[in-house]
Amino acid sequence: MPFRLFILLVAISSSCFGQTFKVGFAKQNITPTRPTPMWGYGARHDKLSTGVLDALHAKACVIQAGTKTLAIVGLDLGRSPRDDMMTRIRAAIKAEAGIDFVLMSGSHTHHGPVLELLDEKGKGKDKFDDAIAYTAELEQKLIHTIVAAAGELQDAQIGWAAKQLPMNRNRHSKITPKPVDQELGVIRFDDVNGKPLVIIANFAAHPTMIAAADLRFSADWPGQMASTVEATMNVPCIFMQGASGDMSTRTDEDTRGHIAYGKAVGEHVVELAKKIATTRPDKPSIQAKDQTFEFEARLPLNNPLVRSMFSLAFFPELTNAVVVDEVAQGKIKPHLTTVLINEQLALVGGSGEFFCNHAIRLKERSRADETFFFGYCNGHNMYFPTIEAAAEGGYGADPTVSWVSLGAGEEMMNNALINIYTMLGAYKFKLGGL
Repeated sequence: MPFRLFILLVAISSSCFGQTFKVGFAKQNITPTRPTPMWGYGARHDKLSTGVLDALHAKACVIQAGTKTLAIVGLDLGRSPRDDMMTRIRAAIKAEAGIDFVLMSGSHTHHGPVLELLDEKGKGKDKFDDAIAYTAELEQKLIHTIVAAAGELQDAQIGWAAKQLPMNRNRHSKITPKPVDQELGVIRFDDVNGKPLVIIANFAAHPTMIAAADLRFSADWPGQMASTVEATMNVPCIFMQGASGDMSTRTDEDTRGHIAYGKAVGEHVVELAKKIATTRPDKPSIQAKDQTFEFEARLPLNNPLVRSMFSLAFFPELTNAVVVDEVAQGKIKPHLTTVLINEQLALVGGSGEFFCNHAIRLKERSRADETFFFGYCNGHNMYFPTIEAAAEGGYGADPTVSWVSLGAGEEMMNNALINIYTMLGAYKFKLGGL
């Protein structure tokens, strides 16, 4: 039976019985096989990678709840794919596997490949053809991984938990006390017999623990964290980065270096995951809303002098590809995805480096049973400082790397809250006017 027909029959059967809750998982190695420019540190300019320290992976968890299907995808990359790639990926996974929504986040490792270069003169073509070929291959691998996860769907249970983990710090703020989101969130999916199928871990800390001068690909500490969980529990682990725009790792003598730090975080994930009691949801459902915003740029990005500045800070082909193709006439167009699973668990994804107070306030104000925030999700639009952080200035909050107009992050989080309350309102609050 053709796979697409099989998925359709499953969906029809699900709608008849209304109690479907299934989960599937797949992973794929996405490490470049040829040298490419590396993502994350402008001082590298266009230096090519020199090898592999540890492999990069894409991991997909597909959830079918009621009549809707969601893919949660974690990438060992600096960012999630470009807008044009995301558009094609969404269309393909819908056509091939009936997947309605996707939350795809880069871990933000600074030891992954550049994804922005294009097959056009002056934007990468002829000079960086291997990097352009890689992104084309990556797009197909991501589609294949998500569709493969949909092909592994089985009846499942779900549970989640969170705790405070003082292993990150605010690298930006000068106020006291500094805002810091130290919540470690874990979602666990089991089969109907209680055997773990997939673990999703959510924490906010920059994966910048390997020296910038090291030009080898690496998943940095999130890769070590996931490996620790997988080796201990014999279950796949997906990392979804949080609002880490101003969050760095906090280490001590026992956790210095990406291996030790990742192992330590992984042990906390294991401890939390083992305490989770999973259940079959009473009302399996997925509600979701995708939104694209349009904000004024804080800098005149199409000004030749500004473009020259970025060309010197990074390199010309990257600047041309990003400024011309991802920034349209001085407009920044970030994405927000809000998901509510089983009328209980809210997941919010934003396409950039959100400062931690955005996530803290979102969680404080949400009345879902649990709310997790995913950064670098479904695109990448640089830094989103809070208004207070922008007033302080400094890296991450100034216009050179925070291109979006002031208040954009607050507006997006307010919209996420409206979405969550609207989704809950049909069942709990009857807020029909929202």
